[in-house]
Amino acid sequence: MDTGTHLVIGLGLAGLSQIDPSVSADSAATTAVFIGTVIGSQIPDVDGLLRFKGNATYIRNHRGRSHSLPALLIWTLLITGALALFFHGIPLLHLGMWVGIAVCFHVFSDCFNTYGTQAIRPFSEKWVSWNIIHIFDPFIFSSHIAAIFMWSFHVASPKLVFPSLYGIIALYYIWRTLDHYIVEKGLYRKDPTFQHGDQYTLIVTFNLYVWNVVKRRADGTFQLGELKNSKLKWLDTVRCEDHPAVEASKKNEDIQALLYFSSFTCAEVKEHRWGYEVRWADVRYRHRKQYPFVGVIHMDHNYKTLDSYVGWVNDTRLEKKLRVDLY
Repeated sequence: MDTGTHLVIGLGLAGLSQIDPSVSADSAATTAVFIGTVIGSQIPDVDGLLRFKGNATYIRNHRGRSHSLPALLIWTLLITGALALFFHGIPLLHLGMWVGIAVCFHVFSDCFNTYGTQAIRPFSEKWVSWNIIHIFDPFIFSSHIAAIFMWSFHVASPKLVFPSLYGIIALYYIWRTLDHYIVEKGLYRKDPTFQHGDQYTLIVTFNLYVWNVVKRRADGTFQLGELKNSKLKWLDTVRCEDHPAVEASKKNEDIQALLYFSSFTCAEVKEHRWGYEVRWADVRYRHRKQYPFVGVIHMDHNYKTLDSYVGWVNDTRLEKKLRVDLY
């Protein structure tokens, strides 16, 4: 989820903690849990600081170790221990429980969007991305804002508001999960071009009733489409090129970062007077007829790297980031 949604969830969990008598009966415990859930709902994304080490490092590691199973325990203990230094005599087990819930909810909710996490690390480095909930979900955000408003202005008791909120949120997650499963399993029936071996991935959008569709064919070709009003429309076809420059590009750190993160990449090669341009694109992120999440490398005719870049970019910005004159 986005930072704003994680923040309101942290506040919401602070409100939900009022159902715990050990917290609601003690103002110091209430304050400590409030701080703990807000920090806990944000702390896994501290790896965003890796941006300062470069895009390749950030893309390869963001939502990786910081969202892993051991990290859930580490973040919980660190935050609880730090708060214990300032709040004496509060029930630490209850504080740790609510902090842990906030940390776990952060990672759990991130698994539902397209970017995903390495939530089952260290058992596997697989990226868990279920493509079910958009990174910013208007319903989740607005329902939390409404509940926090009612709590702040004493419209209703938090012991009533927040259990109701999270009961509704749980049902929302179940509905979206079942809807995604049913729609994705039935995509081949809506596709007149279906062939044996085609694999479909249904990707959530901001609109609850519009989905993006990625179809991987047996020959490695990708078809990109949109499912709207139960009608499937194909918008683009991407054919991955096979060229020595493509293989050589896989040795580059920037390209390796993109390939490590995504299994939906496709490469194209352009030859120039100075050598080759290899552009890898993550086809899941089609926007305005472009693929803005890319790894691009420029090589001379001997496949020696001249410059490279990985990240979110459009063609205009990319020309400024790479030093080689394309013309």
